[in-house]
Amino acid sequence: MERKLVPYSVYIPAEHHARLKRLARERKASALIRDAIVMILDGKDAYTSGFNKGIKDAAKVVYDCPEAQMVAIKGKDLGAVLTERIQDLEIK
Repeated sequence: MERKLVPYSVYIPAEHHARLKRLARERKASALIRDAIVMILDGKDAYTSGFNKGIKDAAKVVYDCPEAQMVAIKGKDLGAVLTERIQDLEIK
């Protein structure tokens, strides 16, 4: 579930830039912008996008759990198996 992040520049109004810089101090700005972009690219309504975001976040938590990576089922670690099952819940 590892993904490579690629930098991308966006022009925004100065007042938004100042607010975004404040968020960046809390290390939330990049994640917030990534989430918004994914929601727009998915082209779904707010509920579906939010639901799918929750599914993706849940899958990441399970996948990143070191204990889940220690247990293997049919040659795959438990984290990977559960991650796949959780991702199947996404609304297409």
